[in-house]
Amino acid sequence: MIDLSKTVLGIELGSTRIKAVLIDEKHIPVAAGVHEWSDHLENGIWTYFDEEIRLGLQSCVRDLKRDLKETHGLTLETTGAIGISAMMHGYLPFDKDGRQLCSFRTWKNTITGDAAARLTDLFGFNIPQRWSIAHLYQAILNGEDHVKDIAFLTTLAGYIHWQLTGEKVIGIGDASGMFPIDSARLDYREDMLAQFKELTGIDLTQILPKVLPAGANAGRLTEAGALLLDPEGDLRTGIPFAPCEGDAGTGMTATNSVKVYTGNVSAGTSDFAMLVVDREPGVHREIDMVTTPSGDPVAMVHCNNCTSDLNAWVDLLHEAASLAGASVEKNDMYPLLFKKALEGDADCGGLLDYNYIAGEGVTDLNEGRPLFTRRPDAAFNLANFMRAQLLSALATLKIGLDILTQTEHLEIRKLCGHGGFFKTPGVGARLLSAAAGAPVQTMETAGEGGPYGMALLGAFMLWRKDSESLPDYLERCVFSDAQVTEIMADKEDIEGFAAFLERYKKGLAIEEAAIRNL
Repeated sequence: MIDLSKTVLGIELGSTRIKAVLIDEKHIPVAAGVHEWSDHLENGIWTYFDEEIRLGLQSCVRDLKRDLKETHGLTLETTGAIGISAMMHGYLPFDKDGRQLCSFRTWKNTITGDAAARLTDLFGFNIPQRWSIAHLYQAILNGEDHVKDIAFLTTLAGYIHWQLTGEKVIGIGDASGMFPIDSARLDYREDMLAQFKELTGIDLTQILPKVLPAGANAGRLTEAGALLLDPEGDLRTGIPFAPCEGDAGTGMTATNSVKVYTGNVSAGTSDFAMLVVDREPGVHREIDMVTTPSGDPVAMVHCNNCTSDLNAWVDLLHEAASLAGASVEKNDMYPLLFKKALEGDADCGGLLDYNYIAGEGVTDLNEGRPLFTRRPDAAFNLANFMRAQLLSALATLKIGLDILTQTEHLEIRKLCGHGGFFKTPGVGARLLSAAAGAPVQTMETAGEGGPYGMALLGAFMLWRKDSESLPDYLERCVFSDAQVTEIMADKEDIEGFAAFLERYKKGLAIEEAAIRNL
């Protein structure tokens, strides 16, 4: 029997899906829910509408309630704790009355280049375009009228948490994608707050959410919040909340990658690598410095594009297969095509692909044009085509990793992979290993991804021992008996990826020309 008071609910609003996972006191998922959605390009801005956020959240919880009822005969009336996670960064400003001042500007937008460059120079600290502070300063530079009315600025996770609890707080990992963090103080960098105030006259301490580390109590579910999550009225008020987090932090947690020298790669709509470091590297435009949910420094390589173009090609190939009379389901196409890629030449036989649906900060492109090309004498076959698609999904990530390993001499001991790219056993992990030149692990539980990581952060808040750290709790209670598969790419794969990458970097001029002319 499941005691709902000894469960934890984790919810994550990702780029293409809102997912919820309910775990028991053994940290095992007992119910799950999902809602599919997508962003919109409105007036040049990638956004999600507020109604979509609310209805999507409700649809996801409703799906979890159905699963819990069908599987265990229980109605979700309570839970020991709740945690909200969402895609990091972006721009959600509100006035003193709680009115949203402009459309939600997501991490995907590459419209803050001027602001990001100026702040990076001012702080001596890399400020990527997608960070909240870059969006705010760009709005100032643009002379946008709403800036004068901002009373609260937050992320998507911070916004949902506020609506559910009334608390204007944020987990430190998510906060580190808004403004630089001091890992010793577990708060925003005071020197940079002062620099920004001198530059703009804005006191960010008055408008940014309060920073909380993992394990802190971040409020309780209000009556309005309960009805927002569950309009059917079954969910009770008063449930405690863990600090809300970003998808990077929950990914680290779900893969047991929060200890120094550990690392993980999340690969889905976007992909990003996170390396927990013992020292802060130099300033590089391609490298973000964020934190774990506990506040430890993390070197992050974030790429806007990963599997979206790959998904479009799979859709096209599925349509062709259907036209020929094949009865294969679309989801079954992925393992078939992923495995076929392993039959291709290590360097993709001379094929070249750019998966840039959106702009890409690592390669300094503000727009994207998906592009496949080849020389006339290239070995053009299905295996090489699929391998080019998969290596393209990791190529920009490797450019950033090479900066950390070759320029900063940081060691990658091993990586843990999670996300849709790794669902086909032995394929995504092998190719990531070829890119990183290091072993790659995958876990069964990591398939639950971000919402599972968020649920674990809620469990840490509830059940940790006195003064126990998050890494120690995860090692003791969650991952001590985890089923782990590890793959190390062979020399041919590693050299093949390197050859593909050299061709990829030279061909970026083709992508730039496509952006100018297409």
